[in-house]
Amino acid sequence: MRHDGKTKGSCACGAVKFETDEQITGFTACHCKTCRQWTGGPFMATNCGDNVHFEGAENIGQISFSEWAERGFCKVCGSSLYYKLISSGQYFMSLGSFEDQNGLVMKTQVFIDEKPDSYEFANECKVMTGEEVFAQFAPKQ
Repeated sequence: MRHDGKTKGSCACGAVKFETDEQITGFTACHCKTCRQWTGGPFMATNCGDNVHFEGAENIGQISFSEWAERGFCKVCGSSLYYKLISSGQYFMSLGSFEDQNGLVMKTQVFIDEKPDSYEFANECKVMTGEEVFAQFAPKQ
């Protein structure tokens, strides 16, 4: 996954490539209804902070389902790329977009209260309800 000190990834067709200096060790699974509709299952992503560099950025489309976050996707192939917090510029990059996902650990499941009963992860990790996620990440009014 790391090449020359960088963690790299891309969309399925390669029109969008990215790299970050962040050392990626774990990921989060989001079970909210919007993520499941957007990706076809739980959205698994890793926090890359605000230090993500894109190649092919003109091929990135963005959509907002709330006033505090944007979702990025490849306009060419439709791959889900990221969930971005507007206030901090913090990117949660799609786990599937990384060149190598081996050795990563599921650290958190969020919106556990919206998870349907049709699947279950065996990993033991921290779980958070939607209310707990909003309390931690939503901008303070």
